[in-house]
Amino acid sequence: MKISYNVLLILCFFLLSSYYVPPTYTLARLKYNGGGDWYGDRTALPNLIKFCNQNLKTNFRAEDETVEASSAELFNYAFIFMTGHGNVIFSDLEVRNLRKYLTGGGFLHICDNYGLDQFIRPQMKRVFPELSFVELPLNYPIYHQKYDFPNGLPKVHEHDGKRPQGFGLIYKGRLVCFYDYQCDLGNGWEDYGTYAGDSQDVRLKALKMGANLVQYALTQ
Repeated sequence: MKISYNVLLILCFFLLSSYYVPPTYTLARLKYNGGGDWYGDRTALPNLIKFCNQNLKTNFRAEDETVEASSAELFNYAFIFMTGHGNVIFSDLEVRNLRKYLTGGGFLHICDNYGLDQFIRPQMKRVFPELSFVELPLNYPIYHQKYDFPNGLPKVHEHDGKRPQGFGLIYKGRLVCFYDYQCDLGNGWEDYGTYAGDSQDVRLKALKMGANLVQYALTQ
């Protein structure tokens, strides 16, 4: 019995697709100088990784890594997470390297763990002197990836009674940096019970929003 060439191609496609393994990625945490606690939210990224692998079918390594802003290793990661409460200082080398990373396709998520705002804004202004953080509208794609957030960021922890806001730096039409303010997304990714008053519902919302950030970063 003869099998046509087109049929053979289709059979080969399905055979090969059954062995397809998605690319392996690693999420990284940004280490910075200035005295701020860059190491905060210790369990956040491993939990986000697990959630993304289960629900987005990504293939992240189970453990996150740490990278410095001045390192050439920065370019090994498609998604960088940064958090803290205190001071941030970027050297001139770090400013140049971060800009090169972000304009070259990288993505930075900054999470204000309360107290970071006054320090991170002037430092990111050094990275992008021509840009300012803009609040992203509720119809922005980052809120409508796998999970739909028609009202924007979920509120994880209360500080000053302010609403959660999502800001972005947009370079040549591409969102290169997302900054969650008055939200504490990273806290929401941590092990359940880390903070008094945590709820599974809020934690799930935080993980879903984190998955949206990851999906956006990997597909833009």
